[in-house]
Amino acid sequence: MLSEVIATRYVTPLREGGSLPGIVEGDDLGTYVMKFTGAGQGRKTLVAEVVCGRLAQRLGLRVPRLVQMQLDPVIGLGEPDQEVQELLKSSGGLNLGMDYLPGSIGFDPLAYQVDPAEAGRVVWFDALINNVDRSWRNPNMLVWHGDLWLIDHGATMIWHHNWPGAKTAADKPYNASDHVLAPFGPDLAAAAAALAPLVTRELLMEVAAEVPDEWLVDEPGFGSADEVRRAYVDTLLPRAAVIHERISMEARAKAPSGPPGWLTDHLTEWPHKKKSDSK
Repeated sequence: MLSEVIATRYVTPLREGGSLPGIVEGDDLGTYVMKFTGAGQGRKTLVAEVVCGRLAQRLGLRVPRLVQMQLDPVIGLGEPDQEVQELLKSSGGLNLGMDYLPGSIGFDPLAYQVDPAEAGRVVWFDALINNVDRSWRNPNMLVWHGDLWLIDHGATMIWHHNWPGAKTAADKPYNASDHVLAPFGPDLAAAAAALAPLVTRELLMEVAAEVPDEWLVDEPGFGSADEVRRAYVDTLLPRAAVIHERISMEARAKAPSGPPGWLTDHLTEWPHKKKSDSK
C-alpha cells in the first residue's frame, strides 16, 4: 500500500495545472506535489493517478513516488490566496502526494533525445491507459538527473467517467500521431512483447488495491469499493493484450538531428516555459 504522510506546511501553488496542485512539506521531512480531493476534477483524478502511476512503476517506467497525504484543512486558514484557501479547506482528509523532483525541467523534444525502445514503452503504456495528454502541447514528462520521468495521469482512463460505456470506450484505437515521442521512432512491437505479458490480473489487482476505499465508495452502479477495483482490472486486462495492434501513428518518422518537421511547424505555439514540478 501507499505510505501515509501528514502534510505539515503548504508551500506554493503550481498554477500550470488546471487542478491547482501545490507543493507541500510532510511530517517525514519530504517535499511533495499534492493533488487535492477538493479540486474541480474530483476524486477520480486521484484514482487515475494511483492506478496508472503505480502500474507504470511496476512496468519499469519512472514515475515519482506516490503517497497518501493527510491534510488538516486548518492549514488553509493562513493562506492569503482565496482560491488556494478554499481548495485547502475543501480537501480535508486523505489526498494524494507525489515526490517533488527538485531541479527537474519540462521535457523538450528539441533538446532531449529518446531512444526508440524507451519511446516505444511510453507510447505503449499511454495507449493502454488511453492517455489523452503527453502531446507536444502538454508533454507531462520531466527530465531529472538525465532521465525521463512521467507525471500527471489524471486525464487517463476516460472510460471510468461512464462505466456503462467502459468496454466500448476501451475497445477504441489509440491515436498516437500527436504524441510527443512520435518523432523518435517508438519501437511498439518490442514494447508490447516486453510489457504486455507483465500486465496480469494479479498485477492489476495489486495496483487497484492501492486506491483508498474512500475514493471508490458510492460509485454509481457498484456495491462496494472492491467491485470498482475489479472494473478497472476487467477493462485494462484485455486491452493490454491487443492495444499494440490498435495504435495509430501516422507521423512515425525517426527523430532527425534537427527539429522534427511537425514540431518545426508549431514552434511559435510551443510552451517554452519549463515545468519544475512533478504535478
